[in-house]
Amino acid sequence: MNEIDHDTIAIEAAAFRRLRQHLMQDRPEVQNIDLMILAGFCRNCLADWYRDGAQARGIAMTRDEAREAVYGQPFAQWKAQHQTEATPEQLAAFEAAQRAHPR
Repeated sequence: MNEIDHDTIAIEAAAFRRLRQHLMQDRPEVQNIDLMILAGFCRNCLADWYRDGAQARGIAMTRDEAREAVYGQPFAQWKAQHQTEATPEQLAAFEAAQRAHPR
């Protein structure tokens, strides 16, 4: 694997922080299921990737710790404040997206 220079790391970190701010503060009403339908990832995916990055550096991190880093608060609290029940239309679109883009 190639070494990434410090400028690239700083730029990528800034982009991640901006994405996290956008999802946490600017657009918390955007539902995770909508992100999954349109982009194939959601806040929980970001938290998993965050934890993967920590573990790759030898830093132990739980799923809850990673989610709190991405959501800016405990996941259960964010979920109670912002997450709505998925509609039948959202669930159908999610299933269609999963079929169109299997893992």
